[in-house]
Amino acid sequence: MADIESKSEKMGIPPPMKEVTEEIPVDNNVQAPGPIPFAAWLIIVTELCERFSFYGASMLFQRYMLTHLEISKGSATAISRGFSFFSYITTIFGAIVADKWLGKFKTILIFAILYTMGLVLLTVSSIDDLKDTLGMPGFIVALYCMISWGTGGIKSNVSTFAAEQIPAEDYPHPTKAGVTINHGVTVERVFRYFYMAINIGGMLGQAITPAVSEKAWDLAFMIPAIVFVVGIIIFALGRSKYYDRPPKGNVLGQAFRCLSYGFRHRSSRVPGSHWIQGAAPKGNGSFDWDQKFVDDLERTYHACKVFLVYPVYWALYNNMNDNFVNMGINMTRPDWLKPEQLSFVNSAVIVIFIPILDIIIFPILRKAGFRLGPINRIIIGFSIVTFCFIYVSVLQNFLYKSGPYYDFSGKDPNDPTRVISIPSDIIMVINDLSIWTQLPAYILIGISEIFASATGLEFAFRSAAPELKSVVMSLFLATNAFGSLIGMILAIWSNDPNFVYVYAAQAVAMFIVTIFFAWRFAHLDNNI
Repeated sequence: MADIESKSEKMGIPPPMKEVTEEIPVDNNVQAPGPIPFAAWLIIVTELCERFSFYGASMLFQRYMLTHLEISKGSATAISRGFSFFSYITTIFGAIVADKWLGKFKTILIFAILYTMGLVLLTVSSIDDLKDTLGMPGFIVALYCMISWGTGGIKSNVSTFAAEQIPAEDYPHPTKAGVTINHGVTVERVFRYFYMAINIGGMLGQAITPAVSEKAWDLAFMIPAIVFVVGIIIFALGRSKYYDRPPKGNVLGQAFRCLSYGFRHRSSRVPGSHWIQGAAPKGNGSFDWDQKFVDDLERTYHACKVFLVYPVYWALYNNMNDNFVNMGINMTRPDWLKPEQLSFVNSAVIVIFIPILDIIIFPILRKAGFRLGPINRIIIGFSIVTFCFIYVSVLQNFLYKSGPYYDFSGKDPNDPTRVISIPSDIIMVINDLSIWTQLPAYILIGISEIFASATGLEFAFRSAAPELKSVVMSLFLATNAFGSLIGMILAIWSNDPNFVYVYAAQAVAMFIVTIFFAWRFAHLDNNI
């Protein structure tokens, strides 16, 4: 696995860029990030608008389903997790479209139009007068057939597209002696600010649309649609400034053929080499790949192993969109605050901490000769979210012990013979525990994202073969889909009074995964 960051990798950049290394060289120079190109900033701003639309709409879904469509907590959670599943599993399709046929620019633009159509249908279906006819069918079609496919096609390409605008060469700092502008560190910076833009958009969406939903659901959903149209215009106007790697044909099919051939002919590989080397060309011209492709594919294969534990992380993370909202609905809160608006805190934490880490903490560590590699950053993120769910389990237990409705089962834990009348309107079922006690959970998840999620995007880009960057990015993003699948299974038990056990089980699973991940992959930081 020592070749995870191959020195022969070539970035997809316009001529006359040279073949360069992506790993951070070890020398006496200080390695510093370079400036982010204007083209990359346009893409980042577009992502900000898209995330405003996504979170501004999706954070309303749980309360919308409970109050407007009038379905149960468990059903609402299952629909929410199903939407999340499709939003991330479709990233694989988006990557194939970009790499095989259209390139990233056209792919992003086409899926953005589909996305916008879904937001329009969502807006129309939420009109009060259409509730009994178009309400639920329009909601399901908008989510599962339009918005989820639209965001999937965009997500698999947009972060990679931004990173590909970075010049691949390391070069001396123009004004500071002994300082090298390092490509790898610049890519790390791009992904942090890309992730920051995601959360600025999400933060604004979460702050605005829940407040507007008090007046009308259709108006609340219309705002994300308008903002996304603005984002599409910004993205389209930058077309002449982008470098768009030309589509390479069926690279994914070529990769599968190479892997299949290598496995079937693994006995012919050089002793001690990986089984993928069984696909090494034999010099007779009968292969549609060369040795470099085989080496790149082996490196990519090893990198993808890191992604296998991410579904558990995403299963915990996605609780913010539904189960945390369920908890907040049953807690005392100010009249002006909606339960889903606490996600604003999660985004605010990320927006505040990313510049601090990028401008202060990480440069200090690099100058001191200490580089916190991606694997160790991911371990930190996993550990923080584990602690978060220990806290949430305890908090849910306190909520169930609070009156007047206790665990919402109709029983008084202090007097088993007493039957508690539970109101049919779920919004009225509120126990004497403040919603502000949820704040630590949102803060901890926000910090964990910086270390686990943003770093995962960076690792996926830097570890992938040049021809497979979008595909590998989509595979990383698809781990969120499988996290949603886990959430859909847990939705069977995601009703009162089971939430303590649901949260505790997730905390235990994440703890086990973190230990396994550290044991299995911590050594990779020595090779990156």
